[in-house]
Amino acid sequence: MTLSGTTYHCSAGETFDSVALEVYGDENYSCELLCANPEYVLCTEFTGGEILALPIVETPEDEETGTGTILSVTAPWKE
Repeated sequence: MTLSGTTYHCSAGETFDSVALEVYGDENYSCELLCANPEYVLCTEFTGGEILALPIVETPEDEETGTGTILSVTAPWKE
C-alpha cells in the first residue's frame, strides 16, 4: 500500500465508511483506510480530531480497456 502523504481530519460521528465515501466517492474503500490506520482499527465512530493517513487506491480494471484507475487524494494541480 502506498500512502498519498495527505491526511484527513475526522469530525465527531464520522466512520471509516463515511470518510471513504467523502474522500474516494465510494464507501467500499473503508478497508484501505483501515489498513493504512491500524491504530484506529477498533474505532467504530470517531470522536473528532483524529488524523487519518490516506492511501492511494486503485479501482478494478475496466473490462473494455483492461486498465484500472488510480484514485489519488492529491489536488490535481499538485500532481
